[in-house]
Amino acid sequence: MKKSLPPLTWFRAFEAAARHLSFTAAGEEIGLTQSAVSQQVKALETRLRVALFTRHARGLSLTDDGRKLLPQVGSALGTLAAATDIFDAGPSTNLLTIAASISVTQWIIAPNLADFTQSHPNVRIRFLSAIWPDDFNSAQADVEIRFGSEKQVGKNAQLLTPNRLVAVKAPKLIGDLQSLPLIEAVGTSSGWKKWAAVNGPVPEPQLFADSYGMALYLASQGNGVALVSEFLVKNAIKAGDVETADSATIPGHEGYYLSIDDSNLHAVQFQEWLLRQLR
Repeated sequence: MKKSLPPLTWFRAFEAAARHLSFTAAGEEIGLTQSAVSQQVKALETRLRVALFTRHARGLSLTDDGRKLLPQVGSALGTLAAATDIFDAGPSTNLLTIAASISVTQWIIAPNLADFTQSHPNVRIRFLSAIWPDDFNSAQADVEIRFGSEKQVGKNAQLLTPNRLVAVKAPKLIGDLQSLPLIEAVGTSSGWKKWAAVNGPVPEPQLFADSYGMALYLASQGNGVALVSEFLVKNAIKAGDVETADSATIPGHEGYYLSIDDSNLHAVQFQEWLLRQLR
């Protein structure tokens, strides 16, 4: 049986950190927090059973193993990028291209999309699942909804609100924060540890997800209590998929940011529709 490869995200975190010799700078480039980059690099080191970096108080330096790996990873990522460039982007007449994470498409856009398409029957929509900054750059989308800090998402991006974190669980799940499993969305600056600092101690999380959307889905299926962006939960609560597990909230240090090509009429129409939905 062939040995499985480490996730591509680990290699991307390593390659960016190796170029910048900084987890912080790497995170700013690829749209993750410093801690998320550090965790992914550490996971790759554990998988490969070697140290790729020497950690210093003011930065990083590559080990011999890191220097050996870097050119191969860089070449492989370049090959993948070149391979995707050969594909045609598809029809463009009356086509609105929306780049967003699966979380946003699933929990925010999809539940009410029929309202937009019925009001604009001549508009065709192409959704692109985008997480990394270069995903958005290559997509050349008319509408972009990025997740991150204000610094990471760039200029002329509008923060979508509400932007606090709320604890949610499936209605059928009986219990409170002290008795139910807690679900953590990793790679963000706020989580259950910040919740505990503000609202009092809670148990250690038992389940971990790489996005708020996945954490929300796990909660909706009765697996525990997820601490997720309030921005995502409106439709899920309305549909009865989840309910709030506690009345308290905490600020979200990252958020979802909207930017559009304001020369594109369909993009402007979609922006107006989306903001109405959020209100």
